[in-house]
Amino acid sequence: MRSITSADVARESGVSRTTVSYVLNDTAGVTISPATRVRVRETAQRLGYTPSAAARALRTGRSDLVLAVLPDWPLGPSLDTLLEHLAATLAERDLSLLVHHSRSRRSLSELWRAVTPRAVVGFTAFSPAERAAMERAGIQVLGTMLEADPTQPGSFSVSQREVGRRQARHLVERGHRRLGYAAPTDPRLADFHDRRLTGVAEECAERGLPEPLVVAVELEVASAGAAVRTWRAAAPPVTAVAAYNDDVALAVLAGARAAGAAVPQELAVVGVDDVPAARLASPPLTTVWQSLAEQAHHLGVTVLAALDGEPAPPRPADLLEVVVRSST
Repeated sequence: MRSITSADVARESGVSRTTVSYVLNDTAGVTISPATRVRVRETAQRLGYTPSAAARALRTGRSDLVLAVLPDWPLGPSLDTLLEHLAATLAERDLSLLVHHSRSRRSLSELWRAVTPRAVVGFTAFSPAERAAMERAGIQVLGTMLEADPTQPGSFSVSQREVGRRQARHLVERGHRRLGYAAPTDPRLADFHDRRLTGVAEECAERGLPEPLVVAVELEVASAGAAVRTWRAAAPPVTAVAAYNDDVALAVLAGARAAGAAVPQELAVVGVDDVPAARLASPPLTTVWQSLAEQAHHLGVTVLAALDGEPAPPRPADLLEVVVRSST
């Protein structure tokens, strides 16, 4: 089905395309009768006409779009929540969020040239050439990184290494001296996984403890049960596990039940993200909360400040919190 154009609206309204443009764009300095204005607007609404973002940008010299660029990450509740809150913050200024996933066949340069966004928010680092090209086009370029990067101006980070450190610190303070790490099996999660595991390993090293015993865990009972048996058979045995995220941690809880290991008496478990199911687990899951709503709000107001030519707002202090429940 073809899209409705301004020519369709003009034909149905019995006016010229120029008149349609003047009416729908509230062009100042032209005389059009109130009856004609009403007819054009009602016809546009009835036909479902929507002006293209590119045409509007060419006409006004600016777009109402903010482009969010995602790496090849699997979508999930945490990322959905972050994008939802970011969209809500931008909507307060009548800005719309357009999400571009890097797995798309369309290149980033082709996309931003087509939609002419006012700002681009990268969830990964842009190359110097990409950044320079967008800035030459008058686009504000900002980002959120997995770790602070002083070479990326306008970037904001929540340290994933610190996430792992918080997990390990909590377990060690509970008296555990041999930790395991439940890794994901999806290679697209490597950016997060590597940094979180590094944080766990650094915390163990600083406390004179062995390196965490890493086992990949699929989201099924058989895989998780085998992982629990591997940790329990180690010498000395693993008594606590830091999981990549809550999904993996919930699998470990199921695996512990299958392997006959009591949680937390024989195996403590901590996840990341505080998904709703974490509170409903048996036992309820201890997890590291990342304050996604506050992260998204900060990103949003940073974008708005950049568009207004104002300094970036101060970064939130500590966005991480260990939510302690029965699993540890």
